[in-house]
Amino acid sequence: MVDPHTLHMLTAMMAVFPIFLLIFVALVMIPYWMIWKKAGFSPWLSLLMLVPLVNFIMLYVLAFSEWKVVPVNQVTMMPPMPPR
Repeated sequence: MVDPHTLHMLTAMMAVFPIFLLIFVALVMIPYWMIWKKAGFSPWLSLLMLVPLVNFIMLYVLAFSEWKVVPVNQVTMMPPMPPR
């Protein structure tokens, strides 16, 4: 038979576990969402970063693919000023 104190602890852990799970998912998803978006891909690909082994494959896809965006400093680049 399970001790009532242990049963109460398990019940409390089961109530708090989904909150910790959502915090963990947010901590993983938000940075990858921004990285995929800045790379010019669909940000929904960040969902694949939660799947074991697929996340390593997608990380290599992200690292070795050609990014489809132009860096901001090249878009707003002004011609150099002549020396005085």
